[in-house]
Amino acid sequence: MKKALITGITGQDGSYLTELLLEKGYEVHGIIRRASTFNTDRIDHIYRDPHQDGTRLFLHYGDLADGTNLAKLLHEIEPDEIYNLGAQSHVRVSFDAPEYTGDIVGLGTQRLLEAIHQTGIIEKVRYYQASSSEMFGKVQEIPQTETTPFWPRSPYGCAKVYGYWLTVNYRESYGLHGSNGILFNHESPRRGETFVTRKITRAAGKIKMGLQDKLFLGNLDAKRDWGYAKEYVEMMWLMLQQNSPDDYVVATNQTNSVREFVQESFQHVGLDWEKYVDYDKRYERPAEVELLIGDPAKAKKQLGWEPKVKFKELVQIMTDADLELAKNERNFALASGKNLPEIR
Repeated sequence: MKKALITGITGQDGSYLTELLLEKGYEVHGIIRRASTFNTDRIDHIYRDPHQDGTRLFLHYGDLADGTNLAKLLHEIEPDEIYNLGAQSHVRVSFDAPEYTGDIVGLGTQRLLEAIHQTGIIEKVRYYQASSSEMFGKVQEIPQTETTPFWPRSPYGCAKVYGYWLTVNYRESYGLHGSNGILFNHESPRRGETFVTRKITRAAGKIKMGLQDKLFLGNLDAKRDWGYAKEYVEMMWLMLQQNSPDDYVVATNQTNSVREFVQESFQHVGLDWEKYVDYDKRYERPAEVELLIGDPAKAKKQLGWEPKVKFKELVQIMTDADLELAKNERNFALASGKNLPEIR
């Protein structure tokens, strides 16, 4: 039985990857940060699902800010595969907390890679680094490929570039089987509610159910290449099954604006988005990334992978999930005696 270690296991990608690995018969270990409240909502269902074997899932307290503990965990677990998904991954927040973002996203990767090196497991382990399309930032060519120069436009993007090159460096210096997955924006109903896509679909559902009046957004003209997170984690796994490590763009090769995302989501619930969406400059980034679109040709050729869920279906999947959530919230509020406006 293979052992996998996942940092960021409680996040969107971590939860989908956990499901995938358990289905493939892995023993899965995840690192979670100690807090006064539990933050395991995205993986709690695994212990209750009869189709998932929660007895092969183990959680350990740790932090990418603590290299000593990382080394201790690696020594105890001796994983066959490591997926480094842990991060402060909100781009706008990285401008407000640049030092923390750099510490966790950049130096956290350094600590983990050095722990892999120092514990001696570097010769057998396979390592996945969660790189990001934000590294391209002010794009130097369209579409972006594995050879497109990086020009990050945020502390988060800069830190991801550092992690990318560290992975390449440990691969070239110590023979690490380390691969970078340059994932473009990938979303799902498990996306955090502070991210723009989930913020949109949550608002569409809540406005429809009379639970919210307005949605405030920043730059509606920014264009992104949006894919389905549940599909993208399969690419993470495929990279580590190859004989040789490499770097891959994971994308749909389709770009849509934030405005189009709003239109599609609100139209799906029968609402005119222009009646409910207002601009708020507080959500603008100091340096904007205007356009991202990835070319996954290399992944298709070498790994036999290509995305199935495209933009419109993705928006509908997320909107349907959040509409159902809003319906439950409305029913609970009404049962509690709260007066609400009619469903729009």
